[in-house]
Amino acid sequence: MKTLIIYSSSHGTTEKAAQILSEQLQGEVELINLKRLSNPKLTNYDSVIIGSSIYAGSAKSRVKQFLKQNQPELLSKGLGLFLCCMFEGDKALSQFETTYSKELRNHSRANGLFGGEFLISKMNFLERQIVNHIHPLSGWFALAL
Repeated sequence: MKTLIIYSSSHGTTEKAAQILSEQLQGEVELINLKRLSNPKLTNYDSVIIGSSIYAGSAKSRVKQFLKQNQPELLSKGLGLFLCCMFEGDKALSQFETTYSKELRNHSRANGLFGGEFLISKMNFLERQIVNHIHPLSGWFALAL
């Protein structure tokens, strides 16, 4: 069985999640970052897993575009979906539902909310200011890192 994990990651958290996930799967697994290959071919894969992060309140545009272009083919494959975000509970579920269409969520065999992290050292000045403003504890993380 061949599985493709497709993801997009700003600072590396979603990439780490995709890598950890790939190590848990049996069979041949390939990872593709949509930053490097924007529209990979799905024909050679039995299953596809798609992951995104939430960045500035929304899923990565590369993932949204990929989903829009490939939804019919994705509905013919074994499908898994995951999201890395900083929220829990209803807010995380809402972000998941906004990212993935109802059709994809219903077709998916497995869905995951993997949490997130602030990698202050990888953020530019504006990103650090926004994080410090939105998340009160993030200032502590900025000092700690």
